[in-house]
Amino acid sequence: VIGVVTRGGKFLDGVMSTKVSVDGLDATRKIIETINKSKQKPQLRCVMFNGITIAGFNLIDVKKVFEETRLPVIVVNRKKPNLEKMKKALKNLSSFEKRWKIVERAGPIKRVEVKPGKFIYFQNVGVDDETTRKIIKISCTHSLIPEPLRLAHIIASGVVKGDSGGRP
Repeated sequence: VIGVVTRGGKFLDGVMSTKVSVDGLDATRKIIETINKSKQKPQLRCVMFNGITIAGFNLIDVKKVFEETRLPVIVVNRKKPNLEKMKKALKNLSSFEKRWKIVERAGPIKRVEVKPGKFIYFQNVGVDDETTRKIIKISCTHSLIPEPLRLAHIIASGVVKGDSGGRP
């Protein structure tokens, strides 16, 4: 898991990382530990996630991240999550009830227009909808996804695959 620290989507100030298990239940704890131990924590104003699932179906309890870091949390999705499809998939894993409760705790899914006619979806904890929309719009500097998430994806792809490049 890679996290980046940026200023408004313009300047990369730092990188954090941790490891989580595939389809595990350790993502929330590991992310909280990484944030709280980081020397960059004093400059953080919010935490953003590209969805609440990482490493397969290792779910991030965004309310717990907010409660234990005291930082607002914004979850962004390019497409509206299909919760029924997710629920069906989660039933194939251990601890279904615990996992589904994490999904429900993320709150309602809302949308924001980041460019004329272009929408993405978000969930937010510890920050109001209007401020969340402003943060998303300010940080979407090079794509429809906020720059910190775009950069984290590029770095993670380079680390995991050995190359972050897109199509040849």
